[in-house]
Amino acid sequence: MARNQRSALPQALRLVAAMVGAPLPCAAQGSSTDHNPAARDAMIRALAATNPHPSMGDEARTFDRLVGTWDCDYTFYLEDGSVRHKSGELLFGWILDGRAIQDVWITYPADGRMDRTISTSVRFFDTALKQWRVFFVSPRFNYAVHVQGGLDGDQIVLRGTDADGYVIRWSFNEIRADSFIWRGEKSRDGGKTWKLEEEHHMKRRLG
Repeated sequence: MARNQRSALPQALRLVAAMVGAPLPCAAQGSSTDHNPAARDAMIRALAATNPHPSMGDEARTFDRLVGTWDCDYTFYLEDGSVRHKSGELLFGWILDGRAIQDVWITYPADGRMDRTISTSVRFFDTALKQWRVFFVSPRFNYAVHVQGGLDGDQIVLRGTDADGYVIRWSFNEIRADSFIWRGEKSRDGGKTWKLEEEHHMKRRLG
């Protein structure tokens, strides 16, 4: 993996630090609530992994090629037929001694909002199921979901059940060294037909 792809890991972990309450490198974080910042930093350091664990074998390649930072052009297809565009970034990095990979999804402030939206996934290869399992959480929207799957030809395809009980399909498409397209689809007839709800175009950030 190229050095520029690996260099995003510390940045991704700083974002994870913000989510779990560890101090960020800015004066605003030096508040009285930071009772033990050193212990929090230690947790973040323990979380990080530079490479996949050797036991992962060839399965590591499924998501290892996505390690790094990506600039995102988000597209959302709403129920009323309108389309909403937003921008943001996506960071991938190995964690837990290289036995899992974490991604952090960020949507930049828009529509008059002052704060960003940040969500995360933890994904690992289940050696019993022979599938990747992904747990995604978005605290701002009280949303959590579990999907699983893996390579499907040139794609990565993950399936699960949404909070409303309908089947969902998340896929990574047209994966190249510097770009890919993520799609989120939902089926209301048990997988016979699918409606595209999200399509996000990713470009690798270099440097």
